[in-house]
Amino acid sequence: MSKQIILNAFEMNSSMHNSHGFWKHPENKRHRRYKDLDYWVELAKLLEKGKFDAVFFADVLGIYDVYQKSKAPSIRDGLQVPINDPALLISAMANVTENLSFAITVSTTYEAPFGNARRFSTLDHLTKGRIAWNVVTSYLPNAARNFGLQDMIKHDERYDIADEYLDVSYKLWEQSWEDDAVVEDIENNTLVDPAKVHEINHEGHYFKVEGPHLSEPSLQRTPVIYQAGTSEKGREFAAKHAECIFVGGPTPERIRYYADDIRNRAENHGRNPENIKIISFLSVIVAETTEEAEQKFEEYNKMWSSDAAKAQYGASGYDIAEYENSDPDLPFEYKKSTEGGHYKAATLTKDAPKKLTVGEVLNRFESLDRNSIIVGNPTEVADAIQFQFEESGVDGFNLNHLVTPGDLESFVELVIPVLQERGLYKTEYRKGTLREKLFPQGKSILPEDHPGSKFRRVPAK
Repeated sequence: MSKQIILNAFEMNSSMHNSHGFWKHPENKRHRRYKDLDYWVELAKLLEKGKFDAVFFADVLGIYDVYQKSKAPSIRDGLQVPINDPALLISAMANVTENLSFAITVSTTYEAPFGNARRFSTLDHLTKGRIAWNVVTSYLPNAARNFGLQDMIKHDERYDIADEYLDVSYKLWEQSWEDDAVVEDIENNTLVDPAKVHEINHEGHYFKVEGPHLSEPSLQRTPVIYQAGTSEKGREFAAKHAECIFVGGPTPERIRYYADDIRNRAENHGRNPENIKIISFLSVIVAETTEEAEQKFEEYNKMWSSDAAKAQYGASGYDIAEYENSDPDLPFEYKKSTEGGHYKAATLTKDAPKKLTVGEVLNRFESLDRNSIIVGNPTEVADAIQFQFEESGVDGFNLNHLVTPGDLESFVELVIPVLQERGLYKTEYRKGTLREKLFPQGKSILPEDHPGSKFRRVPAK
């Protein structure tokens, strides 16, 4: 098989990620050690040993407070809080690895493009081209209030802001500095040729940025662009800008629908669909025997926090507490009007394999969802991963892990060798930047069909 699985470790610089209540597990170390740089250095070494393509850092800028109209359920169970800045981990993790790459989540709604562009140029320099930006528009009401807004900016307008934000970023990365601006001309007392450093003078609806960019061009210039969004607006944005796109769905068929739709939209933007990688989500509990894996699942299930799960679903705009005293036989309807995350809203409504009642939805939060987790011995897990890989049409997965670092260690030791034996997973890293690893026929910079490349300054003849 020529196509091999791209694999990212799905992470967060926080006490807990998507492991609701599992801080109570005796083998879980992250809530104690996430503040310890040695923890992240050890994790980077483990992931490089497992030939992971990248560690993907999710991030939030507020606390989940829709459920019960309170922050307490999230804070009580450590739902992505406390949380620190993931960007500050990258230099240390890069320093102990040669090939592992790093994707960092930054919001276009609350971060200024000028400072963000310098951050990513710096990280691309320090990692020798192993950096990606996961572009998000942010969906938490508390985040809006943390940045001085009374209410969230409307869902679709957040994507309009993001679209202009990307244009500003491309101008800074691609247009502001010429390749040979740094001349080191001792004879003429010139380190940088002023004629080859340019203002961008962007004046748009949302942003006004003079420039020039403060950083000289890095190996990739523009970091690899990641994005997650399965709403109509999100898919259109991804098809225009993103190189790695995260899609979710309850079945391989639904994931394939989103993947095909995004690739078709990309073609409409004049892009080659082969210059896009589709990534889905993967959660695994593995042990040497099926019985041991099932025992792990039962252990985890006993520690599950339904309140944390309901609080996280609040990012969809639904307050599950409002349904807890409702008629359980009523249908659970999709609300397009929500300004939260449309993907989360759809998971239990229009994207569900069947129409769910309120009672069925409430029951979903009471325990680990067995249908979304692969449980088994190494062969069984590899079989299930191969099935998802082939049936959904994705290029790879974001691997979630419930107990850290034990679940990742088990995956590296037990599952990776089986996938390698089947030719589904690399035995060695490709050389080059992250973009060259993902797209070996291309270059370290954006391909010509990407909209960011149109801002690239053509050298004077």
